Amino acid sequence: MTTTTPRHTAAPTIPVNTIGRLSLYRRLLLDLAASGLRQIYSHQLAALAVSTPAQVRRDLMTIGCSGSPRRGYAIEELIEAVNTVLARSVETSVALVGVGNLGRAILAYYTNRQPWVRFVAAFDTDEDKVNRIINGCRVYAMGRAEDILAQEGIRAAALAVPAREAQSVADRLVLAGIKSFLNFAPVRLHVPTGIFVDDMDMTTALDRVAYYAHQHGTT
Repeated sequence: MTTTTPRHTAAPTIPVNTIGRLSLYRRLLLDLAASGLRQIYSHQLAALAVSTPAQVRRDLMTIGCSGSPRRGYAIEELIEAVNTVLARSVETSVALVGVGNLGRAILAYYTNRQPWVRFVAAFDTDEDKVNRIINGCRVYAMGRAEDILAQEGIRAAALAVPAREAQSVADRLVLAGIKSFLNFAPVRLHVPTGIFVDDMDMTTALDRVAYYAHQHGTT
């Protein structure tokens, strides 16, 4: 899934693009640590992340990490530093709205993928889905959204609803205390200042793929 540029109506402490790269570094570093590697240089991490050594060094300096010219960076220390910045030591509960084909795929993909970020509730208007456990997540009636969000302390939500419903659902969730959205609906949300939105625009991504597929002719 390809994401467009995330939006934040208030300036975050660390730019959202940097947060995205830090998350990528963390995944790469965890794989390296699992393989037994203990040290890494910026140019090695840059090659894995398809970036530049200068960009990697700038990102790591943002979170207070500086490497040694002789030994590079200690991988475990980098993981710990990134974890601290991304608040991975604090479990984040997320709600899903819309348990259609896309919603089910989202739950299946993310289940157990990141233990610190969990889908703890899903909402739908389809009575056949309500009160069921789907891919490890309980589905509630949309009418119970406010109560469940408050009960579970949920502040983040993923929207997998039709475009025509996305804005009204987002408005309702903002009033219920949601501060951050992962938006899979093919429409741009209008949210108050301080609310974060990350748009996962798969239609635009497919248009780009189709365009570049024909740029150099056929073989």
